[in-house]
Amino acid sequence: MANNIIRRVVENDKKELRKLNRMALKVETFADEMEHLTDEQLKAKTPELRERVAKGEDLDDLLYEAFAVCREAAKRVLGLFPFHVQIMGGIVLHNGDVPEMRTGEGKTLTATMPVYLNALSGKGVHVVTVNEYLATRDMTEMGELYNWLGLTVGLNLNSKSPEEKREAYNCDITYSTSAELGFDYLRDNMVTRFEDMTQRPLNYALVDEVDSILVDEARTPLIISGQAESSSALYYRADQFTKNLKGQNLNIATSDYEEGDDYKIDLQSKTISLTEEGIDKAEKFFAIDNLYDMENVALTHFVDNALRANFIMLHDIDYMVDENQEVLIIDQFTGRTMPGRRYSDGLHQAIEAKESVPIQDESKTMASITIQNYFRMYKKLSGMTGTAKTEEEEFREIYNIQITPIPTNKPILRLDHPDLLYPTLESKFNAVLEDIKRRHAEGQPLLIGTVAVETSELISNKLVEAKIPHEVLNAKNHFREAQIIMNAGQQGAVTIATNMAGRGTDIKLGPGVIDHADPEFRGLAVIGTERHESRRIDNQLRGRAGRQGDPGVSQFYLSLEDELMKRFGSERVSVFLDRMRISGEDAVIKSGLITRQIESSQKRVEGNNYDSRKQVLQYDDVIREQREVIYAQRYQVITTQEDMTPILMGMFKRTIERQVDGHLIAGDIKDEQTLMNLEKTVENTMLSEGEVNLELLKGKTAQEMKDLIFDKVKTRYASQMEKLSEADRQLEFQRAVVLRVVDNNWSEHIDALDQMRQSVGLRGYAQNNPIVEYQEESYKMFNDMIGAIEFEVTRLMMKAQIQPQTVVPEQKATHITTTSQGNLTEVRNADGQVIDFSNVGRNDPCPCGSGKKFKNCHGRVHNG
Repeated sequence: MANNIIRRVVENDKKELRKLNRMALKVETFADEMEHLTDEQLKAKTPELRERVAKGEDLDDLLYEAFAVCREAAKRVLGLFPFHVQIMGGIVLHNGDVPEMRTGEGKTLTATMPVYLNALSGKGVHVVTVNEYLATRDMTEMGELYNWLGLTVGLNLNSKSPEEKREAYNCDITYSTSAELGFDYLRDNMVTRFEDMTQRPLNYALVDEVDSILVDEARTPLIISGQAESSSALYYRADQFTKNLKGQNLNIATSDYEEGDDYKIDLQSKTISLTEEGIDKAEKFFAIDNLYDMENVALTHFVDNALRANFIMLHDIDYMVDENQEVLIIDQFTGRTMPGRRYSDGLHQAIEAKESVPIQDESKTMASITIQNYFRMYKKLSGMTGTAKTEEEEFREIYNIQITPIPTNKPILRLDHPDLLYPTLESKFNAVLEDIKRRHAEGQPLLIGTVAVETSELISNKLVEAKIPHEVLNAKNHFREAQIIMNAGQQGAVTIATNMAGRGTDIKLGPGVIDHADPEFRGLAVIGTERHESRRIDNQLRGRAGRQGDPGVSQFYLSLEDELMKRFGSERVSVFLDRMRISGEDAVIKSGLITRQIESSQKRVEGNNYDSRKQVLQYDDVIREQREVIYAQRYQVITTQEDMTPILMGMFKRTIERQVDGHLIAGDIKDEQTLMNLEKTVENTMLSEGEVNLELLKGKTAQEMKDLIFDKVKTRYASQMEKLSEADRQLEFQRAVVLRVVDNNWSEHIDALDQMRQSVGLRGYAQNNPIVEYQEESYKMFNDMIGAIEFEVTRLMMKAQIQPQTVVPEQKATHITTTSQGNLTEVRNADGQVIDFSNVGRNDPCPCGSGKKFKNCHGRVHNG
């Protein structure tokens, strides 16, 4: 059965390649015609093709001619002429799929043809790269070609102003990073004027290193945060307590994974918890009776974060501290730091306390989206990489993208040696050092790949002792990346690189490097000091050698004390370890069992990571529809040129219905107290004192009450608008009120969803599906939020003190003051008076005036 599936996949690939081959040959038939055109005639092809698109001709019909135009222009401008296999790759990209092209096969040049073709529509093409250096480099190099052909090219960087970003997005082709695109989308949906938006509708994205962006980075959603009040005192106290605990620090380099007396670590899930002894110490340290009492929930959160910060999060592996005393996260897939990104839920602050650097304020989620859901909004999405086949299922399921392996232009000559396995880390690194000495003596250039910054520095120290000159490329000096990589192929060069540092930059071999008599020392030698948890990353490292038919060598060195083996090694590996230790520390194993065990471990981790990304997406899918509803309505508000009164009238009417129904459900329609409560609410939120009184309400049905109040609200609204005589000023006022209320409530809503997601996972223990629970709860919360928005818009529209010169109302925000423990001490209303929550029922309207029930508003905080 399995063989049939494999055969079918292989046959499908062959069939697809035959079709691509025919199409590429057809492109090449235009080569002579294009070659005989003058520069002016070739440039004139762009407006001619654009006009044909404008008249309705399909891009697929223009593919052959447009590819041929771009190919000939690349030869004249860049001195590069795309090979047959590059044309095939370009066709796959235009079709919205991923061509898997090996390192050094010229992916950047391949992309020029589909980018040129799709830019002819004038709707914009986004070329997405893994970092700003590559975006700048590719835009500079390939921009020369596009400009020559009459297209405009823009570069979108984090440092650019909104005006500069808008200009970049309005170009035919825009180079950017994935994070900047996603954040610009979120920021665009937070602006209050259409002119402040930067992006156009999302048309076509071509993602370079598509596996890194759409897979590796997809575990982390993009989040825009605002400041929330917090306390640094408790972070320092919790850190002080944690540092006094007895136990072994978690340290990958020395593999101290033993349990301590006061805490225990689960290696597989990388979680940590206090033992009974640890709990006793905590209760004594913080002078409390029971650490897990409800009133100590906040404290246990601080302690849990301090434990994770001190014993799970590792300096120079998970994060580093820069010269500005700032804790920077290290991307586990690229080895680069991620400035501006912070761990959520207080973990980042706990690490800052651990490292004794200034603690930055906690943040509140204001807008968020996953990488997956952002890129699924493009009309067409494609990407390119050298290694995507291992994640084929994920690309197909989440992005509806097929992977097509493209043959190499020349046969691969690289020697890939079987893995060497050593019993200990020390014996492994000694063997690595001996191999480096041997190859360096022969003048062979070396690239040594490491998984962590710490390992790269350990090897660097060993090379310093051995007096071998080398360069280190890791998170601490990636700004020198291009220069280091440029020289990495020179004779005798030794380069140490974390993971994918240098990815996207070709290592070109210097003179004499391929001339060695022994094939073992010919070309670039890649030495892997550890297997990564993803096979794809190992393949990428291997692929740095042997580009474009060059010779090369690859060798991985492993130890049974490596992170991957410690976390996922089976009992059979432990038996091997015992046998090896008997035969000596320097023993080395080449065994099919070990190779299979490692690949099995990698598959298991890849599966775990896929599940993690899928779960992030499942949760984001729940709020995707809510986000699209809010953003679409926001867009309608900021782009409308028409009076918003009809929309507002609908809000007023629904608010009145909710208020009347709410009061009548709580009490009898004939009960005077119920009617007096309704009268008070209407006075406080919509009308002036006396406009609706007991006498008017008595004896009326619910519908008659609603109609009476609505008539008076319409009159009140009309008088409010008369104060802003000009239609433009009325629209600006309406727009300002609605946007302010929507934005405040939406940011509170997604922050509440974020918190709910943290807690809903625990419901799995009660045999409930957390995703289903999250869907149901979020739907209720969304409806509550819509009610709160309409209530607040009604209140502001009716109660705003409008002067003839007023344009935007000054809204006094509810002010919350917190103590260092994070417990609520006081809440003041818009008039500055302290609100008393002591006698409010859970289902009563919250006294703060939000329109929410007390339990869904300040009742959450007030009741701990």
